[in-house]
Amino acid sequence: MIEAAQFVEAARSRGFEWYAGVPCSYLTPFINYVLQDESLHYVSAANEGDAVALIAGAALAGKRGIAMMQNSGLGNAVSPLTSLTWTFRLPQLLIVTWRGQPGVADEPQHALMGPVTPQMLETMEIPWELFPTEAEAIGPALERAIRHMDETGRPYALVMQKGSVAPYELKGGGTMPEKHALPVAEARWTGRSPDQMPTRQQALERVIAATPSESTVVVASTGFCGRELYALDDRSNQLYMVGSMGCVTPFALGFALARPDLNVVALDGDGAALMRMGAFATLGAYGPSNLAHVLLDNGAHDSTGGQATVSAQVSFANVAAACGYADAVESDDLSVLDAVLAAAQERAVGPSGVAGTRFVRLTIGRGTPDGLPRPTITPPEVKARLMRHIGAHVCAD
Repeated sequence: MIEAAQFVEAARSRGFEWYAGVPCSYLTPFINYVLQDESLHYVSAANEGDAVALIAGAALAGKRGIAMMQNSGLGNAVSPLTSLTWTFRLPQLLIVTWRGQPGVADEPQHALMGPVTPQMLETMEIPWELFPTEAEAIGPALERAIRHMDETGRPYALVMQKGSVAPYELKGGGTMPEKHALPVAEARWTGRSPDQMPTRQQALERVIAATPSESTVVVASTGFCGRELYALDDRSNQLYMVGSMGCVTPFALGFALARPDLNVVALDGDGAALMRMGAFATLGAYGPSNLAHVLLDNGAHDSTGGQATVSAQVSFANVAAACGYADAVESDDLSVLDAVLAAAQERAVGPSGVAGTRFVRLTIGRGTPDGLPRPTITPPEVKARLMRHIGAHVCAD
């Protein structure tokens, strides 16, 4: 058994200062220790996949990070682990607890996940070893993880058995974002008919015009959003997510928190936003003023045949406001998008008088230009280009 401080301080000395996760009783000492150290950064994620995406965003900013989860949460993390961190070569250290380990009595819900945890990691091509339980084993384990991360650009896992870390008391509830008065969501509809709605192309042209490459990073959600942004203007400050649907906002949040000197715009879609709505609460609590969340809502899964989503029944601005965003508005008017982007660039406080992430949902028409190309630049190339653009060290291309 080791002390939480022994591992966390050894990790800190090797550059690990960013943590995100979902609690497990095995992880309690770590989380309690990190929460009470103001020089470390911990984000309580809504689910394990969001934690992985958030630490991937920190990795894009050139930071080392750790995603922590119970092994039951590996299922929630499969998508970003296989189509974000693996695809873009964005490394992170995973600490996965081993509930239901064969031979160790545990709750019935771990009866299947326990035995298959090693195979799940191996199937996702994530090398793993047991979490160190002796102080002298910590450094070598971290060095093996770092060597793999630097050489491949991909995650490495430490699987934690019961009783690996001594208890560490949480005093005062830990550090959490301060509560503030919630904004009132605004709706500014013009009454346009569906065929008069702005197009995605028009919206993306406004985004490009409002996001100077020297000071702003734009992250586009998977599907036609990223492809159309690429077709309009393939700039070095843009990243096009090709998978991990719904993860664009936690990914952008991790990047924005790690690089407060840059403005960040997360381009979301209605289908993606509906898939991981817990991210709204995380952005409302932790979202900084250098992040803007732009949701382009055409009411359809456009890139898979145009099947309708349920977005027409959802007031995303009211959701964002209720979750604590600094400002939340929805409209079918491009001028509203312009105003939100301008305010985000200035990092102006929201109507509630507090700083934080701004949200705009712009209703757009369905349809995509004919012959829309796929990016010819590969995901690792997009990542490396952006990291070089912002001056971050690239470990693996």
